[in-house]
Amino acid sequence: MRLKILGCSGGIGGDLRTTSMLLDHDTLIDAGTGVGDLSINELAQIDHIFVTHSHMDHVTSIPFIADTVGWMRDKPITVHATRETLDILKQHLFNWKLWPDFTQIPDARNPVLRYETVALGNTVALNGRSFTPLPANHVVPAVGYHLDSGRASLVFTGDTTTNDALWREVNKIANLKYLIIETALSDRERKLAIASKHLCPSLLAEELVKLKQSPQIYITHLKPRESELIMEEVAVRVKERRPQMLQNNQVFEF
Repeated sequence: MRLKILGCSGGIGGDLRTTSMLLDHDTLIDAGTGVGDLSINELAQIDHIFVTHSHMDHVTSIPFIADTVGWMRDKPITVHATRETLDILKQHLFNWKLWPDFTQIPDARNPVLRYETVALGNTVALNGRSFTPLPANHVVPAVGYHLDSGRASLVFTGDTTTNDALWREVNKIANLKYLIIETALSDRERKLAIASKHLCPSLLAEELVKLKQSPQIYITHLKPRESELIMEEVAVRVKERRPQMLQNNQVFEF
């Protein structure tokens, strides 16, 4: 499995892109603004989109993918998400008011998009790759994902705050190689992190105490206004883990 980071920021501006990752050539993990850097031919090859939750910085490119390359394809793009997240997308995004319902275009028998419900702990197998939704604790229904090639695994937490249920599942992954975990805010905004159900460096430190393995750790979803400060605080709070800041165009092979 080859995972390329298309976007990993908590905002936009300059070279910043919001959360989106390309797995091999055919699968997206979230579809934030980073997807816009793919060519039309690359977009046309995307068969699956696994969504962590419904917030715009994670789904904003799905409507444009459908509109741009739907006519180039002979089968629908499958959007995988929890029932709650799919309900939000149906009601508030693909509703003919904010954007057309591409599950009905060109018609219901031959749509551009189709929905597939995922559930915690239920693995989706695609071409020798497994995708398992993991618990997340956010202000809207959310999950993370465990990606397993058979040789090694990567965990992406999605947006989450303190979450014992996540670590119970992560600690079962014997071949865990990489952990991508959010830390959106600095410690001076700890109250906001708690209220918005994100992590800050002090909360991250409390969470990583629960992690029994020693994967390589990458920090994502930093708010642009304080990304340098966040990483400085992370380096102090969890220095023994040696976490690194996730970067656009970074590639993980596992």
